Amino acid sequence: MRKIFYRDAIREALDEEMGRDPMVMMIGEDVGVGDGTWKCSKGLREKYGDLRMKDSPISEAGFTGMCIGMALTGMRPIAEIMFEDFMLVAMDQIVNQMNKVSYMSGGQKHIPMVIRTTIGAGRAAAAQHSQNLTAAVAHFPGAKIVMPSDAYTAKGLLKSAIRDDDPVIVIEHRKHFSVEFDMPDDADENLLLPLNKAAVVREGKDLTVVASSFQVQQAVNVAKHLEKQGVSVEVIDLRSIVPIDKETIIKSVKKTGKLLIIDEGCEQFGVPAEITAQVLPHVFYDLDAPIMRHCAPNCPVPFSPALEKLFVPTEKTMLKAMKQLL
Repeated sequence: MRKIFYRDAIREALDEEMGRDPMVMMIGEDVGVGDGTWKCSKGLREKYGDLRMKDSPISEAGFTGMCIGMALTGMRPIAEIMFEDFMLVAMDQIVNQMNKVSYMSGGQKHIPMVIRTTIGAGRAAAAQHSQNLTAAVAHFPGAKIVMPSDAYTAKGLLKSAIRDDDPVIVIEHRKHFSVEFDMPDDADENLLLPLNKAAVVREGKDLTVVASSFQVQQAVNVAKHLEKQGVSVEVIDLRSIVPIDKETIIKSVKKTGKLLIIDEGCEQFGVPAEITAQVLPHVFYDLDAPIMRHCAPNCPVPFSPALEKLFVPTEKTMLKAMKQLL
């Protein structure tokens, strides 16, 4: 094992893929001269030049559309949209162009591009820079969506996304960037993680907990706490939002009989509701209790740090939800 910061794992993935394939390039606000908003592209402009690490104007619709055009010519562009909130500005390009080209061309054209963006409340960035809009983006078919939960998955999923021949949206959590993780020694340039698989990160027999991104480690911590009380919790790292690996979830729920889905997005019309709809027909007679979701409340993200702490799921609120379901 080696220690590595989340942001450095992303930089490793970018560096390795840009070194491997000259068609890979990156564009976004401050990705070049500024080393990226979260310092994930530090040093890459000096190494690969201004044409492959391109700073853009503040126009998400503009540079997302440019990436679509470049992908149609055979390049593999990576668009960095600083906050997922700002994807709304580019939704016409994403939903009506990027997601639909392969379908509308009968598979004759592909868009091998990646959108990297971030989510995450908890930094007092207020209601327009803290949202988790993943469910809204996932509603429109045509792109895969993945959410890393640590440095290992951040590197492996991003490398696979860059090599995929269709669009992939990689959603990173901004609380992760300055966190140091263990990285296996063999997680080198050959590390490629599937874009359609969840992972059981902790086995258990009394309760299945499905989480993604920053909430995965929190769920593991709560599971360790409950283990001391004789409760065995199985934790699944969702990793892929589109498509959902329902088979892994179904197998777990058939064993435990209980399912709790944790998500930082607002509760209404969210990812947990979609998981429930996909899984329920297969586990209905195996359930010992109704499926439960633990999400953010249905209101904008508060600016006040005191209120914001009450908005996002925490280990304390996860523990309460797990005990309620048990």
